[in-house]
Amino acid sequence: MYYRRKILLSLLQVFDNKLDKISLQKLLLLYTKQQLKPAYHFVPYIYGCFSFQANADLKTMGKYKMVKESEKSWSKIDNKNYTTELRDTDRNILRDMKRSFADKSADDLIRITYRTYPFFALNSSIAEKVLSSDEYQKIDEIRPNQEDVVLFTIGYEGRSLEEYLNRLIIHNVKVLCDVRKNPLSMKYGFSKNQLKNACAGVGIEYIHMPEFGIESDKRQELHNQSDYDKLFHLYRQTTLVKTRNNQTDLVKLLANKKRIALTCFEANIHQCHRKHLAEEITTHPDFNYELQHI
Repeated sequence: MYYRRKILLSLLQVFDNKLDKISLQKLLLLYTKQQLKPAYHFVPYIYGCFSFQANADLKTMGKYKMVKESEKSWSKIDNKNYTTELRDTDRNILRDMKRSFADKSADDLIRITYRTYPFFALNSSIAEKVLSSDEYQKIDEIRPNQEDVVLFTIGYEGRSLEEYLNRLIIHNVKVLCDVRKNPLSMKYGFSKNQLKNACAGVGIEYIHMPEFGIESDKRQELHNQSDYDKLFHLYRQTTLVKTRNNQTDLVKLLANKKRIALTCFEANIHQCHRKHLAEEITTHPDFNYELQHI
């Protein structure tokens, strides 16, 4: 079992084997913020901090009859003691959290996390109701508000879904353009529907643009930079020539939405076709904007 799942189960265990869904997410955030290497990452969601990975782990453990989901809560239903399998430092964090938060309601935990980590309240629908005007102003002060027109590119290799989305949020990206031919991934959160739904949850529009992608069979024998360079030379001569009209549409989308990002897998921009697509778009006669690789 993944170690991170033992943390989830232990958290449920010490809080009497049951937590409402909002409290679980808030407590998990407070827990991971004390870890040197966080077990989970979070995004600013409709009710504050939310970990897609933690939610997916709970769903998986539900299939194995380790936890049970109701409309509003998660319950640990097996009899195993998972706290004994945690590292000492993590077990100590859990002990301190039980002492500090055992008597806190979901509303209490919402206020605590919003005040302590205002970034995660950026998309909250209830922040104004639960915070004072001064506290809410702190959220507005850190809200990304860049309005200059920028074409971004971003890869998800080596990033969790939450880290990836937060990078988009910080740069105030409005539209994510997925330029993979086949938007499937073995990495959690990055297949088309998963990514589309996650983007919607944080206020980012998702568009799949397969016309700009490269067929998977052409990517099989890429062993060094020279192999990538040959592939991208062919890409520039074929796909980028055939998609002139689509590139015009993309420039129009950029002018309208102001901040959009092209995305694919590779972290190394020199080994991804999004670099060549983005650079081609900058040569369009109507492109007078900035290009950033993030």
